Amino acid sequence: MMNSDTALATGMFALPMIAMALFLFVWCLMGLIAFYLSSRARHGKSRGAFELERNARGLMLLKNWLSPAQLRSYEKHEYFEVVGGDSGVIYRIHHGKQANVEQLDGLGASVCAWCFVPEGDLVPGDVMLAQKIGLETNERAALAVAVKYLTLRSQSRGTHARPLSLVS
Repeated sequence: MMNSDTALATGMFALPMIAMALFLFVWCLMGLIAFYLSSRARHGKSRGAFELERNARGLMLLKNWLSPAQLRSYEKHEYFEVVGGDSGVIYRIHHGKQANVEQLDGLGASVCAWCFVPEGDLVPGDVMLAQKIGLETNERAALAVAVKYLTLRSQSRGTHARPLSLVS
């Protein structure tokens, strides 16, 4: 049997330990709730608003990389032209994420279209910037992974562009 001094000492030890455990539990719970609420506040925008913001940032980055002539062309026509770093061929990059690169001849007529995109879930501005940099700095490598088409989808009057390998 425990005497009254031992019971009193045990109670005096157990009660603060229980209070401390309860305090830590509540403190951790409040921290998790605060983290959840701040995370939700940061990302609580609708998916559409978040996508609009991503698109705006991507286009701002692209426009900062364009020359003044490329920027004027993009703002007027939603495309700009780049010169292939290996061949000197002129490419027109249309606004978009895929099948948006057009190869031009010396007179500015379309020769064919190319489809190549960087990996990841990128917005159009980021994709077009990657295409621009790829064609200007390592054209051969960019075209080595590209699919070649007869025409761009936007120029084929409602029909889909067809890969050259599938066209007879």
